[in-house]
Amino acid sequence: MPSHSPRARKNPQRPNRFRSLFASSTDPAARQRNRSRARKFVSYYRPHLPLLVADLCCAILVAATAIALPLSVNFVTTRLLALPEAPEAFWQILLFGAVMLAILAVEVAATFFVDYQGHVMGARIEAAVRQELFEHCQKLSFGFYDRQRTGQLMSRISNDTLWLGELFHHGPEDLAIAVFKFGGAMLVLFFIDPVLAALILALTPFAVAYALHFNRRMNRALERSKQQIAAVNERVEDALAGIRVVQSFTNEGLETDRFAEQNRRFVTSRADGYRSEAWFSVGTESFAQLVTIMVVVVGALRILSGELTVAEMLTFLLCVAVLVDPVKRLANFARLLQEGYTGFVRAMEILEVEPDIADRPGASPMPVPRGAIRFDDVTFRYESSGPQVLRKLSLDIAPGEFVALVGPSGVGKSTLCALIPRFYDVDAGAIRIDGRDIRDVHLASLRRHVAVVQQDVYLFAGSVAENLRYGRPDASDAEIEAAARAANAHEFIMALPNGYDTDVGQRGVKLSGGQKQRLTIARAFLKDPAILIFDEATSALDNESERAVQQALLTLAKGRTTIVIAHRLSTVRHADRILVLTRDGVAEEGTHEELVARDGVYAGLHSVQASI
Repeated sequence: MPSHSPRARKNPQRPNRFRSLFASSTDPAARQRNRSRARKFVSYYRPHLPLLVADLCCAILVAATAIALPLSVNFVTTRLLALPEAPEAFWQILLFGAVMLAILAVEVAATFFVDYQGHVMGARIEAAVRQELFEHCQKLSFGFYDRQRTGQLMSRISNDTLWLGELFHHGPEDLAIAVFKFGGAMLVLFFIDPVLAALILALTPFAVAYALHFNRRMNRALERSKQQIAAVNERVEDALAGIRVVQSFTNEGLETDRFAEQNRRFVTSRADGYRSEAWFSVGTESFAQLVTIMVVVVGALRILSGELTVAEMLTFLLCVAVLVDPVKRLANFARLLQEGYTGFVRAMEILEVEPDIADRPGASPMPVPRGAIRFDDVTFRYESSGPQVLRKLSLDIAPGEFVALVGPSGVGKSTLCALIPRFYDVDAGAIRIDGRDIRDVHLASLRRHVAVVQQDVYLFAGSVAENLRYGRPDASDAEIEAAARAANAHEFIMALPNGYDTDVGQRGVKLSGGQKQRLTIARAFLKDPAILIFDEATSALDNESERAVQQALLTLAKGRTTIVIAHRLSTVRHADRILVLTRDGVAEEGTHEELVARDGVYAGLHSVQASI
C-alpha cells in the first residue's frame, strides 16, 4: 500500500458538538436535522406501541393513586373531626382504610408493571438501535474506517446505547408521572386554598429556570464525558490488540501511563458532570423543602385567621409531599435526556453517514464472469486534497491470465487491487470486467466473484472449520476438507489438538503465519471466485511456509484470472505476465525471462534481491 494511504494517516473526525432536542438554531439545515432526529427517536417506539400505551396507563395510575391517598386522608380527618363520637364515623373510617389499602394495591401493581415491562421495552429498543448501528457499520466503505478509530465506534455501539435504553424506558413514564402528579396535586391545592397554592405556583418558574441552567451545564459535561470514555476504549483496544508488540518492547509502563492519562481525563469530565448534577439535585431538593416550610408557616397563619382548617392543612402538607416526587422525576428525566440523547445523537452521526460505495440506480447482478479486466485511464486519490496514487492508468488482463504486479513501495499496487472489488471508487476513468463497468453491477454480486487474500491475514475467534466456512457458510465438512487439502493445509490442521474443531484464538494467534495464510487460501477455495487477488501474502513468511503457500496459490489460480502483488520476485516467476509499476504507471511488462533479459526496472529489482 502506498505510504500515503489512509491506513498510514488516520485522522478521525471529531464528533459534532451535541445539540439538545429542544435547541434552537438559525441554521435551517441544523433545524431540519434536529427535526429528522426527533422523528427518528420517536419511530423506535412504533413496534412497541401496545406496551408503551400500557406503560403510560400504569404511569397515570401511579400518579392518580398518589393524589387519591391525600384526598382519602382529608376525608378521614374531616369525618373524624366532624363526628368524633358518632357510630357511623367508626365504620366510615374503617371503610376508607380499606379503600386506601385498595389504592395502595393498585399503585404497587402499576409501579411493578412500569418498572418491569417498561425496562423490557427500553432494553428491546436499545437492542434495536445497537443492531441498526452494527448493520449500518457493515455497509460503510473502507474510506469511512480509514478516518475512524475502532475504539470510538465500539463506544458508540455499546456504551452510548446503554444510556439510550434508560431514556427510552424512563423518559415517557417519568414525564407522564411527573406531569399528572404535579397537575393533580396543584388542582387539589387550588381547591383547598387558592392563595397558598398560588404562592407555590409562583415559585415554580424560578425552579424551572434553575433546572434549565444546570441542565445545560450537565449537557456540556456529559458530552465531554462520552468523548473521554470513547478515548479510554480506544486506548484499551489499541494496547490489547498490540500486546505482543507492547511486551516485546517492554513498554507496559508506557501503555499504563497512556491509559492513566486517558482515565484521568475521563474522571475529570465525570467530576464536572457530577458537580453540575449535584447543584441540580441540591436545587430541586431545596425547592421542595422551601415549599414545605412556606406551607407550614403561611398555613399556620391562615389557620389562626380561620381561613384554613387543620384537616385542610394536613392534606396540603401531604400534597406538597406528593409534589416532591414530580420534581425528582423531572430531575431524573432531565439527566436521562442529557445522557441518553447525547448518545442518540452520537449514534445518529454514524447512521447518517452514507456509504461511499453503493449500487448505482439501474445496477444489475453480475453473472459468473469470464474474468477479463480492463483499466481505462483510471485516476484515483484517497482524499480530494491528497496526492494522486494512480494517474490515467490503462491495462488489460485476459480471462484466466496469471498477472503479477511488482514495483517499489508506494506506487499503487495494493490500491490498484483494492479498486477491482470496489473497496474504493475511481475518481476518473473506469474499471471493466468482461467489458462492463463494475459500477453498473450490484456490489454484492461483484464481490461474490472476487476473492482477496491479503498480507494482513485476519482470522476470527473460533474453530478452524468456522473460519474456513466463512468463505461459504453452507459448505459441508467434506467440502471444507477438500479446500484445506487444495491449500496444503489439511496435514497441519489434523496435527492440531482438535483438528478442524481447534480454536485458533483472536486473530488466529495460536497459528503460525504460514498456517494462517494457508487457511485464508482454503477459505478462498471455498468461495470459488472467478477473479483472485493475492496481495503480498508471502512477504513475511519463512522459505518453507512460502513454498507451501506458493504451491497452494498456483493450485487455486488454475482456471481463474489471478492478480498477485509480490515483494519477493520468486513468487511471480511462473506468472503469465509481469507488470512493473512505477509512479508513472506501467513501466514494463512481460514474462520473468523477458524482463530479466531487457535489463530494465525489473532486472534491477531482481538483481537487488538476488544479492541479498
